[in-house]
Amino acid sequence: MSGVTGGSLRATATRIIHQVVHSGQSLGQILPSALEGLPADERGRLQDWCFGSCRWWHRLNAELQQRLHKPLPKRHAQLESLLILGLYQLRHTRIAPHAAIHQSVETARELGAHQLTGLVNGILRKSLRDGESEPVTDAIRYSHPEWLVAKLSANWPERWQAMLEANNRRAPMSLRYHTGHHDQASALAALADAGLSAQPGQLAPHALQLDEACPVERIPGFAEGHFSVQDEAAQLCTQLLELAPGQRVLDACAAPGGKTGAILEHEPDLTEVVALDSDRDRLGRITENLERIGAGARLVAADAGDPDAWWDGTAFDRILLDAPCSGTGVIRRHPDIKLLRRETDIRELADTQLRLLEACWQTLAIGGRLVYATCSVLQQENARIIQRFINGHMDAQLVPITLDWGIETGYGRQLITGEREQDGFFYACLEKNPAHWV
Repeated sequence: MSGVTGGSLRATATRIIHQVVHSGQSLGQILPSALEGLPADERGRLQDWCFGSCRWWHRLNAELQQRLHKPLPKRHAQLESLLILGLYQLRHTRIAPHAAIHQSVETARELGAHQLTGLVNGILRKSLRDGESEPVTDAIRYSHPEWLVAKLSANWPERWQAMLEANNRRAPMSLRYHTGHHDQASALAALADAGLSAQPGQLAPHALQLDEACPVERIPGFAEGHFSVQDEAAQLCTQLLELAPGQRVLDACAAPGGKTGAILEHEPDLTEVVALDSDRDRLGRITENLERIGAGARLVAADAGDPDAWWDGTAFDRILLDAPCSGTGVIRRHPDIKLLRRETDIRELADTQLRLLEACWQTLAIGGRLVYATCSVLQQENARIIQRFINGHMDAQLVPITLDWGIETGYGRQLITGEREQDGFFYACLEKNPAHWV
């Protein structure tokens, strides 16, 4: 992305962090182009600096503001992100402190702030000498926005602190092995032969967890579809759908296609799978993922909430609605969510989720099953959506999830981030009951 790359690696990281915080762009939007062409070690450092600075932004920024006696000049606003990066390295990495400070000062010069190099040097040296002061609020202690801490503590009074701590840990790399190529034993053996140590998953039958993350190029047979990268919580949808040969299946918000692929691997004899997404550009990601595993689906670019624009009138036996959500269950994988998400987003997202659920329900066959999923841990997007929907639909029957994972909410099961190494996820199963068809 223009304006991000160029200059030293630290300057690039500073620009990226600044764009996330002040321009509302996600790391997923900015980082890929910045990583292109970099050696592997520099790619790793740039990713760590950007992810780590976003992960600890709220706590580091609180410290920074204590040390700044007056606001930075607007023309040198990027120094805020440079100082956050420097503090991140002092507090959370093994880089030699003198190197972190010296390179931060040099980067300030590179960014055109020659007259402020003394300020950068002084703040970082004082931070190193004094150490970090005791955080005064839970939001600062756990490095989360205050509104999110409040919501999580209200939703999960006995778990919120553990959830915040889990959000600050790096997520493990989980795989799904393709049963057309491997069983569990052969999958583990293939990884071991490639020098990769892994353990069987705790929840999903075809899940493996690598002891250490690695580039996908190191995973044997990845390009041929033998393995896919997918968190264990996301893999559970195939069990809940209860797929069978001959069914017509809708993946209503399909991009980037991980769950579509899991559906097709789980039951290759489906009559049809329709993969729907409102973003035409993202359909290309679905195509790439499906081609890699040797599977195909009918791809449609349309809003799932407007069936008149895309539905042919033939009902679906199974629907997966992985609804757009706050992403509060995957913050450990996307720490920039802490900086990008706003409290006002949650009500808007809840309205969208209910609208999509209402629309998809129209396309479900009598006796069919819809699985509602989010990667959120907020009840406003999860159990309360299902409660609101059922209260307005006599033909909707909630199907209890009897599998041994998550917390029963009364309207579906909630997986808590990191409790069994998986992401935070919510699932509910609904069946269209012919006895109450209206």
